[in-house]
Amino acid sequence: MADIETDVLVVGTGPAGSATAALLSSSGVANMVVNRYRWLSNTPRAHITNQRTMEVLRDLGPDVEAEAMMHASPQELMGENVFCESLAGEEIGRMKSWGTDPLSKAEHLLSSPSFMNDLPQTFMEPILFKTACARGTQARMSTEYVSHVQDADGVTTTCRDRLSGKDFTVRSKFLVGADGGNSLVAEHLGLPFEGKMGVGGSMNILFRADLSKYVAHRPSVLYWVMQPGADVGGIGMGLVRMVRPWNEWLIVWGYDINQPPPDVTPALATEVARQLVGDPKLEIELLGANTWTVNNCFATRMQRGRVLIMGDAAHRHPPSNGLGSNTSIQDGFNLAWKLAKIVKGQAGIGLLDSYSAERAPIARQIVTRANQSIAEFGPIFESLGMDGGVDHDKIHRNMEARADAAAEAQREALRKAIAFKKYEFDAHGVEMNQRYASGAVVTDGQPEPAFEKDRELHYAPTTWPGARLPHVWIFERSGRKVSTLDLCGHGEFTLLTGIGGEAWLAAANKVAAEFGLPIRTHVIGPRRAVEDHTGDWARAREIRDAGCLIVRPDHHVAWRSEALASDPAAELRRVFKSVLAR
Repeated sequence: MADIETDVLVVGTGPAGSATAALLSSSGVANMVVNRYRWLSNTPRAHITNQRTMEVLRDLGPDVEAEAMMHASPQELMGENVFCESLAGEEIGRMKSWGTDPLSKAEHLLSSPSFMNDLPQTFMEPILFKTACARGTQARMSTEYVSHVQDADGVTTTCRDRLSGKDFTVRSKFLVGADGGNSLVAEHLGLPFEGKMGVGGSMNILFRADLSKYVAHRPSVLYWVMQPGADVGGIGMGLVRMVRPWNEWLIVWGYDINQPPPDVTPALATEVARQLVGDPKLEIELLGANTWTVNNCFATRMQRGRVLIMGDAAHRHPPSNGLGSNTSIQDGFNLAWKLAKIVKGQAGIGLLDSYSAERAPIARQIVTRANQSIAEFGPIFESLGMDGGVDHDKIHRNMEARADAAAEAQREALRKAIAFKKYEFDAHGVEMNQRYASGAVVTDGQPEPAFEKDRELHYAPTTWPGARLPHVWIFERSGRKVSTLDLCGHGEFTLLTGIGGEAWLAAANKVAAEFGLPIRTHVIGPRRAVEDHTGDWARAREIRDAGCLIVRPDHHVAWRSEALASDPAAELRRVFKSVLAR
């Protein structure tokens, strides 16, 4: 007999683990989460929060989304990435980033009801963890995962209380490893990984100092410092990152991965801060320092039996593009509803196969993109003559030459190189274009629509099965404006149709009773509970009035019918049997 029993045991309380626990508890699924430390994140590692992640928080409840926005730095302060010789020194160039360019901002506004923001992990993690615990999650801190054994019916996990040193066992139907880049759960599972760990070295220096006079007139999250000696390992230059405007900062500085990690003493931290800020008398309040490695590694499978991994345990990469925490939380959004349906007996365990099929390609994509973004700093270095050499006088001369009349070609090369960084700092498509192909999606052979624009830069809305349901604003009879996404999610399937498609509702009620599966239904049209006054939904839905969409709890389209079927109940029965692996 195990010491503790629960439906789902989650190892790790980071963004992935806490989001998963919050979503499970919101669906009424008993779960327990353990953290080997006595605290949540004490460093603001992750911070860029994209629209898709904010939609997950919105799904948890408007109060959760509102609390996140209350603590976040808003999109307008994320501003323009600045490239400079130091914060006090000469500016080299800048680019509008994170949806602040007017054209990009329009795409953001059209794509989602939620807003991108900058929310450090020290704020995000407590919001998710608190939500989980308030809704029923059992949490144990100072408790580490030791090992697990799974069988046909569940998983027995051995944990250790780090305060007493005593081991205890937890019996659960499923085990989720959200235990970070050195995941012991993934190691014990023997899951296949591609790539390499430790391809570069970096140090973080967290400090307080009022730098308003250098930055308030050009608000940004990231200030990239290009100076001789800064291009060693790591991201290839010095970075001054805003944590809280404009008095809390995080410096990222590279070190040679082939050498032992440096001892980041207060003296070294102050020296580096003064060099990058460009103020030789700057006094800082050092809050912390640590070293870390740049990784380029991802799991090609994220599940074995009843044990699954997510977050940094599955995709290990540098912070470029701000994808880490976002992808981790979205892993949880994909997995939690599937676990809930299985635990409640509404789906077969084969549904779990879709988790790895859908999320492992995303892991590959974002690890590849993040590491590629580092390489894409190369043209900037080249245009400035920062060739990685140790001749600092030569580098200074090359950088100074850009102001000469004869350096028009160099200036043009620099402008193009900075503009090309939109693939890191404004890659809206990478954030929003996730389309799934798995057993939890039924396409009926409908071809995937092509991307008319660059798929990494631009979001392409579609109701093609596997894609996220497009957001448009529609209106309740009371006049209240709601997103199409607000009609869906919250742990349940949703059927959307229009006038003439009422037979789908009767069919949905019939199939819901047969499967013991709640299915929400909405008819969108004139004089109905939800109306499309602007016609935006009619243009976005890609089906006729009497057709229907089946939307999964994670907002992705499971199936669509262009028109009313001759036997709607038979069609829905076929679809749900396939999607739920019944």
